[in-house]
Amino acid sequence: MTAPDSTINATSLYQPENYTPGSLEDEIRIDGLCRELLQHFLKYLREERQQEPLLAGSNASGADYFLRDYLVDHCRANIFKIQADHVRGFAGNWYIVSTLEANMEELAGLLDGIREFYTFSAARGLVSEKKAAEIAAACGEREYYAARIDSFHELKDNEYLTWNRDCPNR
Repeated sequence: MTAPDSTINATSLYQPENYTPGSLEDEIRIDGLCRELLQHFLKYLREERQQEPLLAGSNASGADYFLRDYLVDHCRANIFKIQADHVRGFAGNWYIVSTLEANMEELAGLLDGIREFYTFSAARGLVSEKKAAEIAAACGEREYYAARIDSFHELKDNEYLTWNRDCPNR
């Protein structure tokens, strides 16, 4: 992750409405907000959760990939106005087709980061405790995601359309 952007007002980081994309300029602005917010998240993991640097960095990286690459860039969604289905679409489809060698070990690390990020967000009032719990539950569906990865690797002929339809990537 890069150093914090000193041009971003700290209060704007904690206003969910600032993460609603509408144009390319919005997406660029939101990307900057996400980078700065992820720095706060990393500090929270290290200081409040007392995670070791490697684990904290891995969790922040997992959240970063989900937020910036999937939610903002792919879905064009507000990172605080998502549903658990976004996690399922990410882990059960988008990650699998967007990664050269999709595997459960890597995906598990990403899901841990997503879960930790929304726990952090709930603690700051950015999402409800209920929403954070729903997202955590979706992050915990490891057997389902492992089966999706395995079934993707076993696809033959025209089976992709059915596979894709079974778990849309939003």
